[in-house]
Amino acid sequence: MEYLKFIPEGWENAVDTGLLNIEDAISNNSILQGKVEHCDSGYNLHVNLGGNVKGIIPRNELEAINVDEFGYCNPSICKNKVNSFVQFRIKEYSGDSAILSRKSVQEDALSWVKNELSPGMVVNGIVRNMRKFGAFVEIGGGVVGLLHIEDISVSRIKSPEERFSIGQKINVMIKSIDKENNKVVLSYKELLGDWDENVKEYTEKTVVEGTVKESDKFKNGIFIELKPNLVGLAEYKEGLEYGQKVNVYIKKIIKDRKKIKLLII
Repeated sequence: MEYLKFIPEGWENAVDTGLLNIEDAISNNSILQGKVEHCDSGYNLHVNLGGNVKGIIPRNELEAINVDEFGYCNPSICKNKVNSFVQFRIKEYSGDSAILSRKSVQEDALSWVKNELSPGMVVNGIVRNMRKFGAFVEIGGGVVGLLHIEDISVSRIKSPEERFSIGQKINVMIKSIDKENNKVVLSYKELLGDWDENVKEYTEKTVVEGTVKESDKFKNGIFIELKPNLVGLAEYKEGLEYGQKVNVYIKKIIKDRKKIKLLII
């Protein structure tokens, strides 16, 4: 995919400092990567550049988006980067120390998102954080998008933790881009196949494993997840809990209505 100019920080777990030819790295405005060793009392990041060279990302060069009027990011951002990979450019180099800018990379990545990406495109992502309403996924150069819980799968879930873990690498689809407010909304369920694609591996009068989801409000049935984008309805049965694994008998696959009738064994 030619439009993948930026990848998430740490997508490739390697230190890429370019210090063997640092002058070229500066003149070419190269994007490099290193691992953060610690965050000091001034909330500056110290990056491992290899050898005896010390790399420092000043607090005002750490973030381009979530900053105050003075260009400083929240201290928690600095602390959360310790032991993680970050991308940067070398701004200054003298002797055994280098001043780095992560902000510069993020600014260009944000421009890439606004001007070159569009809804429907699929990009690399790493899950950075999760809340009950969704997951925050970095898609490149420190730019993070929101993956709402309803866009994770067709089958309803109560928490993103049912599908993902922090640091997990996934592919995500661009759903919308708010250029004015620097907000990106992502989707995942489109990459899991549609109903017709998922139902192909199932046949009537067979027994398969499923996961208990919610019952309908009149207790006329219980929704059973066969795959993240494929759910069937079984007759209501007492004593079953959300998330429980069960064996189900496939009574009927009604393709024209995209429905599956199940029987809990």
